[in-house]
Amino acid sequence: MQSVLHSSRILPQLSYRILCNSIRLQSSSSILATLKAEHEQINAAYKNYVAAEGNIGEQQRWANEFRWELARHAVGEELVIYPAFEKRLGAEGKRMADKDRAQHQEVKNLLHLLETSSVTDDFYRSSFDKLMKNLNDHIKEEEEQDLPKFEKAISRDESASYARSFERTKWFSPTRAHPNAPNKPPFETVAGLLAAPLDKLRDLFEKFPQTK
Repeated sequence: MQSVLHSSRILPQLSYRILCNSIRLQSSSSILATLKAEHEQINAAYKNYVAAEGNIGEQQRWANEFRWELARHAVGEELVIYPAFEKRLGAEGKRMADKDRAQHQEVKNLLHLLETSSVTDDFYRSSFDKLMKNLNDHIKEEEEQDLPKFEKAISRDESASYARSFERTKWFSPTRAHPNAPNKPPFETVAGLLAAPLDKLRDLFEKFPQTK
């Protein structure tokens, strides 16, 4: 029995890390492939949280992982993707970016609620589920409409360049390590990252090491 319980805890973590590695491999292909892979990673963290029901420690760990990955991902889109929409697609790109930013704000509000709560709170699971529904609606529209339209307006090399730029946003997460990154992560909490002014985030982003 102990070996079964042990494997049930290890396998989701192993699968999750394999997924993370696949994202790094895809980051040089296109911005669409990179964002799709990250969406899968975020969804996997949520599924692992659900699968850990009854194990408070594991649920909290996966909830923490989810919050950081989603917060960093959202900031990355706002720093790299939405300005690119506006630059390359003109008025239509601005419409897309404004819509996506509004959807992000709804997600951020729920993310802040989870950040200031515990998985043991009665409302935590229902709030988490609501966040995922909003997020999945946003992801579907982004993957099926916005990103394909954007990719048609840029070259393959440009798409790969945007993907590499987006990868640099990983240094916002305290769990990432890089020899050229600051010794102390710029933000120690999800709330701190989400509350930071975009100008400050952009300034920090410009100082992060280049992803090759």
